[in-house]
Amino acid sequence: MKTDLLKLLLILKPFLLFIFLSLSIFAFLSLKTPHQTLQKTATTTPPEKLPSDLKIRPGYSSYDAYLQRQLNKTLNPKLREIWTTRDWDRKVKVFSGFFENLKQRDLLFNGSKSLCIGARVGQEVAALKRIGVNDSVGIDLVPYPPLVLKGDFHHQPFDDETFDFEFSNVFDHALYPWKFVGEIERTLKRGGICVLHVLLSRRADKYSANDLYSVKPLEELFKNSELMEIRSIDGFGLDTEVVFRKNKN
Repeated sequence: MKTDLLKLLLILKPFLLFIFLSLSIFAFLSLKTPHQTLQKTATTTPPEKLPSDLKIRPGYSSYDAYLQRQLNKTLNPKLREIWTTRDWDRKVKVFSGFFENLKQRDLLFNGSKSLCIGARVGQEVAALKRIGVNDSVGIDLVPYPPLVLKGDFHHQPFDDETFDFEFSNVFDHALYPWKFVGEIERTLKRGGICVLHVLLSRRADKYSANDLYSVKPLEELFKNSELMEIRSIDGFGLDTEVVFRKNKN
């Protein structure tokens, strides 16, 4: 009798092990899925109503049409030559001044893992490295190695809570501002800093996808962050610096 029972257990052992492992994997996925689903909803679902001081420009028949218009500027050979030659030193110098000022205000540190959003050929990234923030990288629709990786700021190609610091001066190029902000808050570490340079109260350039008339819409879009500072700047046609800190819990 005992011999038959032992034989039966030996036969069933692989089957029972398979069931145990399957249940363990299912339980693990059940714990992970709600967080991922909520996160996706937070970054891709548009608000029921946009703030009145933020206007999306009409005229795009599809997201691909929007991307193509942005690429028309980014891939323009004359512009790219200007950005990488006569504009390079001037812009790196100005960006270095902005970032050095942030360091003096304890908003940026040499050890900050940093991202520049919509960095084109990477003057912002070069400026961060120049002042000692060496772990820095940019993203843009067109890569410019090694400073800029290929990436869409509506869908950042990074894991959650990757960066200590994120900077952008292309908020006006976002067709979906809630996605732009949602991706920043997703990839920013808790307590991390986001700095935006924006233009208020008047229309930006012809490639802009939205127009911002006050800081109020940014406060509403940054749902998981605290507004820290607002100050006037002179930054390549942009007039306002807005600083957010992501909540620590």
